[in-house]
Amino acid sequence: MDTNTTYLESVRKQFLYYKTIAEKALAQLQDAQLFTATNEDTNSIAVIVKHLSGNMLSRWTDFLTADGEKEWRDRDSEFNDTYSSRAEMLEAWEKGWSCLFEAIDGLKPEQLSDIIYIRNEGHTVIEAINRQLAHYPYHVGQIVFYAKMLKQGAWDTLSIARNRSANYNAGKFSKEKTIRNFTDDELDKLNK
Repeated sequence: MDTNTTYLESVRKQFLYYKTIAEKALAQLQDAQLFTATNEDTNSIAVIVKHLSGNMLSRWTDFLTADGEKEWRDRDSEFNDTYSSRAEMLEAWEKGWSCLFEAIDGLKPEQLSDIIYIRNEGHTVIEAINRQLAHYPYHVGQIVFYAKMLKQGAWDTLSIARNRSANYNAGKFSKEKTIRNFTDDELDKLNK
């Protein structure tokens, strides 16, 4: 398998991993908590989701042929809390992620060095993907951190549990060395 094919598979797995982490955090909250903003300079989780969805739709629609900052995107409005329900928020969330995965799945390894534009600035396809692979986990981290703060009651950990690193590492090192993406095990764990 060539490096470019491996890269695309790895990117897809990493995007899916961060999507799954955010969804596991969202699932632990009551509906009202999704719309809580602690002050006027803080976005609610619903607003963060709205921004992510807006960014994904803009960046990944016609990914190879149109500027990633679409004329129809109103980025400023993404920071207004307008969702009326969890269901409406999750519908937008899925729409954004579906657009992303459709674009990633449609890429061919030989297109990774092609030039695309975001706000008239040229990026290779790899650079554009990496830009979003840095941006989305940044916001997923905000969602998880905020969810942990808002959660009333026990938090179901989304990573290695506190004071369990030694056990986790012992399990990893008890196995033969393999070449695989770190998300393979992590997604299995998150989906249990």
